[in-house]
Amino acid sequence: MALERFDHHSSMEELREDYSKIQGVYASAIREVNARLQTLNDEFSFRHRHNPIHHIESRVKSLNSIIKKLRAMEAPVSIINAKKLLNDIAGVRVVCRYVDDIYRIANLLLSQDDVLLILEKDYIKNPKPNGYRSLHIVVDVPVYRIEGKLYIPVEIQIRTVAMDFWATLEHGIRYKATEEVPEHIGRELKECADVIFETDDRMQAVFKALQQVHDRVDDDWPIEPPDEMSQYGG
Repeated sequence: MALERFDHHSSMEELREDYSKIQGVYASAIREVNARLQTLNDEFSFRHRHNPIHHIESRVKSLNSIIKKLRAMEAPVSIINAKKLLNDIAGVRVVCRYVDDIYRIANLLLSQDDVLLILEKDYIKNPKPNGYRSLHIVVDVPVYRIEGKLYIPVEIQIRTVAMDFWATLEHGIRYKATEEVPEHIGRELKECADVIFETDDRMQAVFKALQQVHDRVDDDWPIEPPDEMSQYGG
């Protein structure tokens, strides 16, 4: 790709051509992150009988979305500028079962020596004013191409099922609104977010209590079968 001045506005034809060149690279970065997350989830499940990840979603930001975001930043629209200014061209959303799982998955991923943390925003400990909660991290991950190894930024949003439920519905309400959402609706959405977070906390407490019960049952289960069961076990 030819080098462009940082302040250069690209034509639509140039944008489409340049976007097609980078789309595959960012898709490769997403596949790399997804594979690592799935491996961590599988290994944790094997060791602790618990899958911290409920599901994973991902996307490469569309060209229209890139243009819209650059214009909102009042930056000249070009793919060169997008690569310099946008950390979320490649995006992965990890939906976990419990709040503890969010930090567990983030820490396990960041402990890998070739995953480099670029940015972290903790909207769980510090929610947005509208009630939004999620952990956002931007990481550089290695992508191996014919020309060699590249490090590509990927934004990873990690949240619980309950947080994802609220965020999805809240986004839909605001997106479909023909004008600014009234203040009393905003307060109602914030209150719903707080209730959902409290429910998250209670569900996690229930899960931990059940884990302790299962651990006690496992400790009480005999390693060797009693004599009366020997006819079944040899």
